[in-house]
Amino acid sequence: MTGVSVVGGSGYAGGELVRLLLGHPGVTVQQVTSERSAGKFVRAVHPNLRKRTELKFTNIEKLAPCDVLFVALPHGVAMGKMSELRRHANIVIDLSADFRLRDPAAYPLWYGHEHATPDELSRFVYGIPELHRAELAEADLISSAGCMATTSILGLYPLYRAGVVDTRQPVVIEAKTGSSGSGGAPGLGSHHPERSGAMRSFKPTGHRHSAEIIQELTFNGDRPEIAFSATSIEAVRGILATSHVFLRDPLSDKELWAIYRAAYKDEPFMRLVKESSGVYRYPEPKILSGSNYCDVGFERDPHSNRVVVMAALDNLMKGAAGQAVQAFNIRCGLPETAGLEFAGLHPV
Repeated sequence: MTGVSVVGGSGYAGGELVRLLLGHPGVTVQQVTSERSAGKFVRAVHPNLRKRTELKFTNIEKLAPCDVLFVALPHGVAMGKMSELRRHANIVIDLSADFRLRDPAAYPLWYGHEHATPDELSRFVYGIPELHRAELAEADLISSAGCMATTSILGLYPLYRAGVVDTRQPVVIEAKTGSSGSGGAPGLGSHHPERSGAMRSFKPTGHRHSAEIIQELTFNGDRPEIAFSATSIEAVRGILATSHVFLRDPLSDKELWAIYRAAYKDEPFMRLVKESSGVYRYPEPKILSGSNYCDVGFERDPHSNRVVVMAALDNLMKGAAGQAVQAFNIRCGLPETAGLEFAGLHPV
């Protein structure tokens, strides 16, 4: 059994990590830290874990050595603590944005601050398994991808990998996200009277996840132009990223299917969704709640070279905790689907 601990386990992503790891057949959860909830039972903050664990939250200062450390601290905090955290485990998987970007100059551009330890960035492997599985298998430092970045990247990656995108034109991405993406700390934007019934554009330009999308969809030095917008909707979980991408040359449905199948046919958590009829003929995040799947579909525009790509996932699972556990499985030589077999619910 692999001994793991979770740093920052009182938030939504941290709670999902604890839930998944408690049910993982190859894992023993040793400690869960939380500064604001230290001394409380984990189940007091995450009531879904009643009768699943008797663990109590502890302070980070009381962290003991373990095999693998999952870090779910707020953005901007992990970079200042990473050198200390690494003394507790040989393998560290960080869920924050602090080590996702390889270029230190990207942090002041997209996050508004310099990186505290820029020399560390090159040591982290970006944690989308479908793109970096071989690197993850040998990585001691893993940085989980952003939720909206993951959704957008997985939708578009096959087209960019195949070199069929007209990179002279921008790719327009509209990502709709539920309220849990804002984290567990209360705020006006997630306050029920303000959020209920909302379809609110909260970051029409300049969203920081754009940097990850640009980084991961750059092939042979050909840097894509990404026009990304984010919208809040009345849902707790889920992201739907709708991308408008233009092709170099016209491609048929059959040719597009071949591109997507070549990229994802052996991927355990990627599903191609494109039915001829029905409510669920395209990806729908609602039925992915609690699962680690990412559903991807597309529709050709018959009047142009535009392809509309739709990708959906649960932001707390494939967009955060589930993807981190998937990377953990790869790194530790475990079955990639271990602890992640839940298929989602319908209806929900």
